[in-house]
Amino acid sequence: MDLWSILMELVMLFGFAFIFGSLAQRLRQSPILGYILAGVVVGPVIANDAMVNQMAELGVSLLLFSIGLEFSFQQLKRMGRMAFGGGSIQVLGTLGLVALVMAAFFSLPKAIAIGAFVALSSTTIVLRVLVDKAAMESIHGRTSLGILLFQDMAIVPLVLMIGLLSPSGGDMGIGLHMTKLLASVAGLVAVLYILLYHFIPRLLSSAQLFANRELTVLFAISIGLGATWSSHWVGISPALGAFVAGMLLGESPFATQVRADIGSLRTMMVTLFFASVGMFIKPVWFLSHFHYILPLALVIFLGKAAIIYGVTRMLGLERRHALATGITLAQIGEFSLVLAQAAREGSLIGVTAMDLTVSVTVVLMLATPYMVAWALPLSDRVLSLFSRSGMRAGSREEASRESDDRRVIVVGFGPAGRHVVNTLKSRAFKPIVIDVNPLSRQFAAREEIEIHMGDATREEILHHAGIGSACLVVITVPDPKISVQTIKTIRQLNPEISLVVRSRYTRHRQDLADAGATIVVDEETTVGEMLSQKITDCLTEEDCTMLAFRLSGRKIEDYKDPGQVKD
Repeated sequence: MDLWSILMELVMLFGFAFIFGSLAQRLRQSPILGYILAGVVVGPVIANDAMVNQMAELGVSLLLFSIGLEFSFQQLKRMGRMAFGGGSIQVLGTLGLVALVMAAFFSLPKAIAIGAFVALSSTTIVLRVLVDKAAMESIHGRTSLGILLFQDMAIVPLVLMIGLLSPSGGDMGIGLHMTKLLASVAGLVAVLYILLYHFIPRLLSSAQLFANRELTVLFAISIGLGATWSSHWVGISPALGAFVAGMLLGESPFATQVRADIGSLRTMMVTLFFASVGMFIKPVWFLSHFHYILPLALVIFLGKAAIIYGVTRMLGLERRHALATGITLAQIGEFSLVLAQAAREGSLIGVTAMDLTVSVTVVLMLATPYMVAWALPLSDRVLSLFSRSGMRAGSREEASRESDDRRVIVVGFGPAGRHVVNTLKSRAFKPIVIDVNPLSRQFAAREEIEIHMGDATREEILHHAGIGSACLVVITVPDPKISVQTIKTIRQLNPEISLVVRSRYTRHRQDLADAGATIVVDEETTVGEMLSQKITDCLTEEDCTMLAFRLSGRKIEDYKDPGQVKD
């Protein structure tokens, strides 16, 4: 196949990805669903299966390079026991339990491989939806992030494990195969370390060269594609090599600038990967076997949610957020497809097993945006079944919070918001802050104030802050459009609640009132009233009166003898 044919197919792939991704966005779905659909449409047009496999392998490698670039050992360390403890127990526990069940139907190596597939979740989709829903700073959002980070790290030993379990690895002996894999990985790491930490820093020692954005982009592309090709050449997984290269580059002195400059390339990587996933879907096979695919996807969803719920509960997470975390991570992710591809290439699984794995993974990926968005409401519904009172069982703190009629939600934590919060605390009210500025969280922690990081125009954020049990909402943000949208959202959720809203300019006062504000505090009118009062107070005091006489050009003797002052 010549270069122009390949270019035409790539243009078709990205073009359909744009069209279907835009359509998904308009329907308030993740664009990733559109990328997968683009692969389904373009896949049959691709000239041969080898091309599909190569594009899929390249897409996987580029995605893992991108994920590795975002990976940070310091970030993982800050996650504490939820990342290391919860992540390790979740991965090993899921792998072990699934392998134990599958061992009754398949050989032990294949059962372990299936367990590895199920153990991993979708980092790309889950994090993207959490960010879109402004739920990254929620309790279940932070817990999910910690577990996902550990899963990202676990891909390296899992890929090695798949290589050892494959028949090709067994033919040459486990010891010899393990030695070859470790030697290849160690050699790749050594070469990349020398390049990234010694050779390239000297080459880019000039400030002008380092500041050149084009050079940093070319540098990142060369490292990513070079590591992918090198891994394939030495006989190890290209995806593994790309991930290692991304991790080393992410910890290098160039990490900050590369992450800032590689945004467009990262978009291409994600699009290419998910489109390649769509290429693997066989529509006819999918429809004819859907009666197997859907029940299996449901079993995986329920089983994985239960496992993650048990792990997070064991680590002390409250029942509601533990179940929400389980629902959020109860899918099979993109890294599972990496393992499945490695298992297929190693003849560990057959074509039918590969088709079934891809189909189930895609079904769960399609459901992931809904799983993340409805994690908390669904967990509330499930837990309410075990409590006749309908309250969230297992959380005295949340129960008391729901019944507390002195809760006031304050939207915005700038100077005005902080003044409102301090006044509420002095009057024995409990302020609950909603803000989008991450720096506000540090101030709130020092002052022991409950804060929810997110956009107050989103229903999920208001639900999480307890809009149903609050006695008052105070909106202190200066932007009138955001205030109007927030008022409308609040009125949909709680039509009877009182709303006190800040209006920066008089011309916006009526818009806020029409949107549903109970009280509108007009800054311009309020400032005018305060200025008038200050002037009046000042002119009645002796020092200010003397100043007024001087400014008016009158003689000081007139002030000393007021009876002589003439109109």
